[in-house]
Order: sequence, then structure tokens, then C-alpha cells
Amino acid sequence: MKTDIEIAREATLLPISEVAAKIDIPAEELECYGKHIAKISHTKIDEDKVAKSNLILVTAITPTKAGIGKTTVSIGLALGLNKIGKKAVLALREPSLGPCFGMKGGAAGGGYAQVLPMDKINLHFTGDFHAITSAHNMISALLDNYIYQHQEEGFSMKEVLWKRVLDVNDRTLRYIVTGLGAKTNGVVMESGFDITPASEIMAILCLSKDEEDLRRRIENILLGITSDGKPFTVKDMGVAGAITVLLRDAINPNLVQTTENTPAFVHGGPFANIAHGCNTVIATKMAMTYGDYCITEAGFGADLGAEKFYDIKCRKSGLQPKLTVLVATTQGLKMHGGVPQDGIKLPNAEGLVKGFSNMDKHIKNLQSFGQTVVVCFNRYAFDEDSELELVRQHCAEMGVGFAINNAFVEGGSGAVELAELVVKTIEENPSQPLKLQYADEESIEDKVTKVATNVYGARKVIFMAAAKKKLQRIKDLGLEHFPVCIAKTQYSFSDDQKKYGVPTDFDFTVRDFVINTGSEMIVAIAGEIMRMPGLPKSPQAERIDIVNGEIEGLS
Repeated sequence: MKTDIEIAREATLLPISEVAAKIDIPAEELECYGKHIAKISHTKIDEDKVAKSNLILVTAITPTKAGIGKTTVSIGLALGLNKIGKKAVLALREPSLGPCFGMKGGAAGGGYAQVLPMDKINLHFTGDFHAITSAHNMISALLDNYIYQHQEEGFSMKEVLWKRVLDVNDRTLRYIVTGLGAKTNGVVMESGFDITPASEIMAILCLSKDEEDLRRRIENILLGITSDGKPFTVKDMGVAGAITVLLRDAINPNLVQTTENTPAFVHGGPFANIAHGCNTVIATKMAMTYGDYCITEAGFGADLGAEKFYDIKCRKSGLQPKLTVLVATTQGLKMHGGVPQDGIKLPNAEGLVKGFSNMDKHIKNLQSFGQTVVVCFNRYAFDEDSELELVRQHCAEMGVGFAINNAFVEGGSGAVELAELVVKTIEENPSQPLKLQYADEESIEDKVTKVATNVYGARKVIFMAAAKKKLQRIKDLGLEHFPVCIAKTQYSFSDDQKKYGVPTDFDFTVRDFVINTGSEMIVAIAGEIMRMPGLPKSPQAERIDIVNGEIEGLS
């Protein structure tokens, strides 16, 4: 089969005005970035139409290092729905340059189920990530300058909480010292970098409902604690307007198309292991405004992406999914069934069946939120029909709908079974109103504990000294009503990435908390998770190149 980028190059792209016309967006509403990309003003959202649209969340079992294929399934489902005559629109996250040049090589779907132009989407796109990075680091520069310029007046910071960001995997930047050298170089301080998808500006952009809300959230960002123990915010520096200016274009969602010219809004890109893992509320509501069915995804496994989608994004926006699709693969099931990594592509019915426990745990978790669940099996070329039948039989025993997705090879035709199942299930058995894991008024300790014990299956939660100190600060600042965003490994229900399957009787350790008063969430740092990833020994950058004028290596 051809590579993803070969398929992307051979696809016939429509002018973006024709793609927009398919969903009744007039050409004059487009701010075009070339022939095949456009931004749409966030003011075009129609809440009445949003309320009538069918929102579908795509999530997954605990992934392998290579992933499970949620984006490919999400795109495939949209293709399949349009194939059977439904008006479906996608709402997806933007890829990050970090994993694009690091582990994965791209994140725009795969095979004949891609969003296009995939090279531009995977690289600089419309500059949203650059705008977020610039806005975040502008705050860092302005804060350092404020401290430097006002030190003679007696102003100083007891603790600076605001770091820097860069959309590159770079472990050497996790901890740094700034202001070294002459006094004119600034005040010497410890600092560090997170990756841009972990930026609070990213979370703010993804949760803001409009430009006014964006500015309000930026003003509220907690930068640190002054020497007299008071919180210091962006509003105190008087620069929220300038930061909003940097994000004025970035707040508007990006319209692109699939390999079969289905409209897709690609906007925002927080990771679910270190952030909340969902595309922007604005893009989701835009897709719901213009589509009878909106398909969106949440990052990594359902214990991360789906939980945060419900407990953070839906809590804050009022969104209510009609259905959740859980994606599984033979590789993922076999890995959780104890099969060594080098053998998960080989036939192994026993390992496959043992891996059902991981899938079942995710199904039960999703159902506990009141969600109707269907399982989508993302098929690979080496999958055995007999093993797929085992999964189908098991889902039948669980009382859960099952469909095979073959959109990677066949495009929309390969997702018709899934599309028909989704439509039938929504019509006959739509999800109940969301049952969130915790109430706003509960303590942060209780919120983390409920997620860790109910969703992850932990025995108890251990809060280390630094975390306890932050918990007291959260209480003192009156921020306990915020939801929690738990940063942990994506490879296990636990905080240990080597514990596959469904670990039990484990303690879940929270090392620290990050207070995000702009995005209005409390981030709990669990286990050894890093908010600035590193590069592998052989990064994908070694395989990305321009050959005969064409980009190669993005996949």
C-alpha cells in the first residue's frame, strides 16, 4: 500500500470555498490561507444548531507506543457517515511539531482516512501553535522585565510559577537558570520549558467561548506569588490586551478537508497525558453548527482523554455527547494480554482474550459517565479474521455494539458498517445526561481521589510534600471549585507506564500541582510524567526530508 504522504499527494483537493459550500458556509466568510485552508470567525457559532447536532466522541483503549488510531477512525467515521447520506463534520486537534519530528511523524490520520493538506497541517499550518508559543513566552519576557524594572521599588517575587514553552521535544530545557551574567541581564531565577501543548495558553484557547472570554482568562493567569504573599497575575502587569492581540487570529478555527472532501475543523492541540487532550470548544461547536453529526476525539486512552473531555470540556461548555466510540486493535489487546511487544502483530488468540480486561475496564468507565458505548475495531492488514470474530463475540456478550473500521485501506466505504452502527445506536439508545466524576464544590483531594480510584482503579492516592503544599495554596486562593486535570502516563491506568492490562491494588502518587487560574483547572502531576518530552534514540526527523521537491517522512 502507498504511504500516507503518497496518498495525500494523489488526493484531489477541492478549493476550500467548495468545501465550505457543502455545509452552507458562504465564501465571504472565509479567511483563506492558500487554496485549501481557511479560518472561520468564531462568531458564526449558532447555539440553537449546536443543541440539535449529534456529538460523537472517539476514544480508545490504553494505547501501544504506536497508538491505536483514533484520528484515523474519527476521520473514517465522518467519511462513512457522509457515504450513507448523513451531514457529518469533523472537529480534531492540530498536530504538534514535537512528536511529528520525534516519535510519531505526523497526526493527520492515515491511509485513505486523512485530513488534508496533511503536510501543512502537520507543520506550520495557520500559525496557531506559533501564536500560542509567542503569547506564552511574551508573558514570560514581560514578567521578567517587570521584576527587573520594579526591583528598586521593593518589588520581588517569592515564587515564579510561570515557565516557558517550545513546540519541540527537548529534555535539556526542562530545568534552566535565567538572568545569568551582568546585572543588566535581569534577575537570576530558576525556570524551565514545557512543550507548547502543555501551555496554559493552549488550554485557555481550547476552553474559551469567544474573544472576551479569552481576554478574561488571560488576565486571570497566576504568574507567581509576591514577596508579601500575594498572587500576581497577568492583569497586575496590564498586558492582557497585548497577549489577546497575539491570539486574535488563532482563536478562529481552521477549515480543511478529508481525502474524500469532507469538511473538518482542526483547531487547538493539548496532549491528554500532560494537558486536557481536546480540540477547542469553538471548533467543536462550529462543527455542530454546520453538521448534523460532529465527530471529535480525545487524546490517548479513555482514562485520560475521555475523562477530561467529560469532566473538563463538557463541564465547562455544556456539551453532551450522544455516543462514545471506543477504538481497539489486536496489537493493543495483545499487549495488555501479556504478549511481548515484538509479538503483538502475530496471531495469538490467548493473549488477545486476556487483553479484553483492559477494553472492558474502559467500557465500564465510559458507561459510568452515562455514555452509550460502541466498540470500533481498527483493522490492520495482518489481523486474523478469527481473532476479529473473538472480539465481536465478546462485545456481544458485553451488550456493546461492535463494528470494524477499514477506512485506512478503503476510505469511507471501509467505515460504512461503523457509520450505520453509530446512527442506529444514537437513534435507538442515545447516551444519558453526563454523570460527572465529581462535583465542583468537592475538595481537590477528593476530586483526584475519585478519578484515581473510580476511573484508574487505584487503591489510594498518595500526595507528596510538594503536592500538599500546593493543596494548601489552592485552598488559600479559593480555587477548589476548579476541575482537576491529571497528568500521568498514557500507557497504563496506573502512574507506572510498565503496568499494562488492568493493574489493581496500586497506590497513585501525586508529586505536585500546577495552578491554572486562566484555564480554570488544577493540574495534578502524577508519577514520572514530564511536561516537556524528550526525543527517542532515532527520532522521526532522521526520515523527514525534501526529495525531488516533495516532502517525505511525514506519516
